[in-house]
Amino acid sequence: MREIQAHPILNFKKGKEVSFFFNGSKIIAYDGENIAMALYRLGIDVFSESPKLHRPRGMFCAIGKCSSCMMRVNGIPNVRTCVLPVKENMIVETQSYYGKLPDKVENFKKSIEISKDVAIVGAGPAGATASITLKEYGINPIIIEQNSLLGGQLVKQTHKFFGSEREKAGIRGIKIAEELIQQIEEMNIDALVNSTAFGFYPEENILGVFRDNQFIKISAKYYLIATGASEKMIPFPGNDLPGVFGAGAAQTIMNVFGIKPGNKILMIGAGNVGLIVSYQLLQAGVEVKAVVEAMDEIGGYFVHASKLRRFGVPILTKTTIKEAVGYPRVEKAITVNLDDSFNEIPGTEKEWDVDTICLSTGLIPSVNLLAQAGCDLKYSPHLGGYVPIRNKYLMTTKENIYVAGDVDGIEEASIAMLEGRIAALSILEKMGFNTQNKITDILNELKSLRNGPFSKKVVQGIKEVEYE
Repeated sequence: MREIQAHPILNFKKGKEVSFFFNGSKIIAYDGENIAMALYRLGIDVFSESPKLHRPRGMFCAIGKCSSCMMRVNGIPNVRTCVLPVKENMIVETQSYYGKLPDKVENFKKSIEISKDVAIVGAGPAGATASITLKEYGINPIIIEQNSLLGGQLVKQTHKFFGSEREKAGIRGIKIAEELIQQIEEMNIDALVNSTAFGFYPEENILGVFRDNQFIKISAKYYLIATGASEKMIPFPGNDLPGVFGAGAAQTIMNVFGIKPGNKILMIGAGNVGLIVSYQLLQAGVEVKAVVEAMDEIGGYFVHASKLRRFGVPILTKTTIKEAVGYPRVEKAITVNLDDSFNEIPGTEKEWDVDTICLSTGLIPSVNLLAQAGCDLKYSPHLGGYVPIRNKYLMTTKENIYVAGDVDGIEEASIAMLEGRIAALSILEKMGFNTQNKITDILNELKSLRNGPFSKKVVQGIKEVEYE
């Protein structure tokens, strides 16, 4: 069992027991738990095998943005089990190769169509804030969220925000998520959770959504794409082993579901995410062996690094992961020192006794739907990868499609919330509401928030992808 027994901030409450079958064996899970989490809590690491080399696969991102946890559920292959809640008597099987076709076509329900003025894809800080802003003006949007919870990455962020009071400084991310979710519920904003927006059809201006084995066609006058970002993988032998997680996945596993990602962890990357998640791992009772960083200095705030050092966690710069070793999951890690040209220095290899490796090596904007919709994209290393070309009002090159949050460039949640408001107010302006003064105020607030040393590259990136 990998359950967290005590936590200084979080109180994990189990729902009622739910039983399902995994490879023929009865599994006891809890209401609200996802399949992958229920299995991982019980010590089950391997969910599938790679199609070509038949290597074991487990979780990696834990938010439905990769294929590592795909399994066969009730006869349907390629189901992302990290976002699908358990149900009574559900039949779950490990999957080989690319999966077999469904056993029964009748498992799929008849498709339906939904028409709305505004459809928002993603219920993180950007999408949630946008939905509330729209409803304040009497426009009821529909939110499409792949996970079972609204709030996006906020639901697992136990640290307190920086900035001013207006940007929620001093408030934990989990508390901000609670406030946003409460507002959405009180305002009766339509929200589809456990729903995957898998395709945009520009000729018909339709968004394709899959939910509970049902195809839903959503037609809207305006779309706000707030799909966030996915964890970035780096190449090294063994990087596909179960026990190699994105740092955000480790955060989800422990802070949302109360499960230890591992017992002895090596963190790769000393940016803010790597430092913050390392400290949160300590809070969950996990031993953090070290944090390693390829650059010659840490990339995160000094205050986060200081917390780790007070607990005796070494932060090793000019060091990287060389190999993950083990079968069928991680049993140890090997690191190596780097010279000034980022070449490995022979003879500096070090072996670490760990069962888990967390990668905090950056995020990539999730622009798939924008590409399908025909929005122009441009590569910007300052913003995390390919991002949509847009104007200051966050309208893409398609007049009815707007963006907000990490999908248009990797930044903080406080920025995402401001962008959510800007996008919503811009849509409202297009619909005939007089919101220009409010937009100008928030644009000024956004400019002030980005007026710091950590945002210089972001500001440069925005200049490269923003049109008048």
